[in-house]
Order: sequence, then C-alpha cells, then structure tokens
Amino acid sequence: MRKATIRRKTAETEVSVVIDLDGKGKGDIDTSVPFLDHMLNLFARHGLTDLAIRSQGDIDVDDHHLVEDVGICLGQAIRKALGDRKGISRYGWSSVPMDESLCNVAMDLSGRPYLVWRAELGERRIGEFDPALLREFFKSFSDHSGITLHINLSYGTNGHHRAEAIFKAFARAFRDAIAIDVRIEGILSTKGSLEV
Repeated sequence: MRKATIRRKTAETEVSVVIDLDGKGKGDIDTSVPFLDHMLNLFARHGLTDLAIRSQGDIDVDDHHLVEDVGICLGQAIRKALGDRKGISRYGWSSVPMDESLCNVAMDLSGRPYLVWRAELGERRIGEFDPALLREFFKSFSDHSGITLHINLSYGTNGHHRAEAIFKAFARAFRDAIAIDVRIEGILSTKGSLEV
C-alpha cells in the first residue's frame, strides 16, 4: 500500500497531506492559495495520484511560508509512500505543451535531493499568485522527497500556461518514475539502495 499521511504545524502554517501513489488522479486540494490548488489538482490528475491537502497559514503576510510548507509536506508524504522503493522504474521524464508553452521535466527517485530550475516565469503575478514561489515550492519538494528534479521551461508567453506546462510535465514524469516494473528485482541501483 503506497499511501502516506503527513501533518505539520508551525507558528506560521498548518498543513496536512494524504497521498495514494496508486490512485486514479483524484485531487481534493484546499491550500488557501487558489492558484496552488489548481496546480496541485493538475499534478494529481495527470500523475494518477490521489491527493488530499489542507493547509492554512499567515497568507495575510504573504503566501511564501504556506507554499514552501506545502512543498515540504508533499515531499515528505511521497518519500514515506515510496517506502523502500523496490521495483520502481526510478526515472521519469516528460515533455508537455500547454498552448504556446513547452516544459520538459526529468527526475530520478534516487534518494538524493537536487533541483535544477530553468524556468523563467517573469515577475508579473498570475492572478494574485507570485510566480517566484514556484521555485520555492519545488526546492522544498525536492529537498524533502529525496528526488533529483530537473525542470526546463523551453518557452512560453502566458504565465498561467507556463506554470501549467510545468506541473503537467512534472506529473507525467512522476507517474512514470513511481511505476512498478515487475522485471525489476529489488532496487534499481548497482549500490542496492536509493537512499543517501
């Protein structure tokens, strides 16, 4: 059962994440940040992962703490749900267009966190959302999931479309990386481990 629940409470935020890696793509997201809700619903749907998130925090100050902490908790939940990582394909990559935008994402569920972020989103807000927070979200996610993550936004002009291409490519790459391959005996590593 590749499922996990994570709860985190600080003086700034309170976050809960429930995930089922072998779901059907059901998203039940309420982070208190509507644009982030939309992106995480895309991740659940296109990653075929059931995901429920509830969070609240000091968004009257700014969305930074909440977005970062949701990334932390999602990363921790995925790390926990993956367990010993036996039989997983380990690598995933995807290239996804969203109208005029194109994003390529590659990942390795290596147990070693690393983020390469080549995604120019500009400074213009997407609705009320600060696009600079997306890098913070993925950095927190990578650090706490133990996933090496390369995000390359090739081009795009519409901020919403650029962000959507990122999350859809992320979801599709993740879906491939977590897939169980019956031909894999144990861990897909010559070291015999996918942890640091």
